[in-house]
Amino acid sequence: MHIVVIEDDPRIRDFLSRGLAAEGYQVEAFSEGRVALLHLVQCAREPDRQPVVILDRLLPDITGTDICRSLRTAGVAFPILMLTALDSIEDRVSGLESGADDYLVKPFAFEELLARIAALQRRSWGHPASQEVNELRVGDLCLNREQRSVTRGGQRIELTPKELAILELLMSTPGKLYSRERILASVWGAHEDPLTNIVNVYIRRLRSKLDVHGAGESLITTQRGFGYRLDPAPSP
Repeated sequence: MHIVVIEDDPRIRDFLSRGLAAEGYQVEAFSEGRVALLHLVQCAREPDRQPVVILDRLLPDITGTDICRSLRTAGVAFPILMLTALDSIEDRVSGLESGADDYLVKPFAFEELLARIAALQRRSWGHPASQEVNELRVGDLCLNREQRSVTRGGQRIELTPKELAILELLMSTPGKLYSRERILASVWGAHEDPLTNIVNVYIRRLRSKLDVHGAGESLITTQRGFGYRLDPAPSP
């Protein structure tokens, strides 16, 4: 799936580009609104290039609302998710009235951004909503989403809400490598954490709790310099 990011802040632009690419999206990123607008009009002429647009409202050369209006006037129907630091009702209404399909206020959690992108895809192109899986199982590890409970080998494991959120993320795609930044964005809704090693600390606590019931087999693997993944031990 193709996503066009229009964001003048290089930190947010790079964060979105790396995070969305890690999720399997093809990402094009722009810092200038007028250049991006011309690119999107060109994309509209190519049936195989139908992106979701993530658009910053406040750009240095042209506003996000002006980009929305220009696209809609030109008949371009790409789904548009507007990002903004402006949080008033008037600002939200203005963004939506300009042609945006959804509106997300900064700072935001990366998981929420992904969910909104998926919702835009379903509404725009008729993608069927995936059935919510109430229970995640990886080897002898089980996470019940409704009860917010975890067991391994049938033994209940008490986790804090943040530990549970990290585990749910890792269990959602076993074997996938999640960067420290990705976990930080998904669980804490932060773009960066320059002063602490909070992700490392929580991973260490989570690993110790899971391994107590695992006969010495650790499920969470650290790939130094890249991140963490859940490697399922074989079920007994």
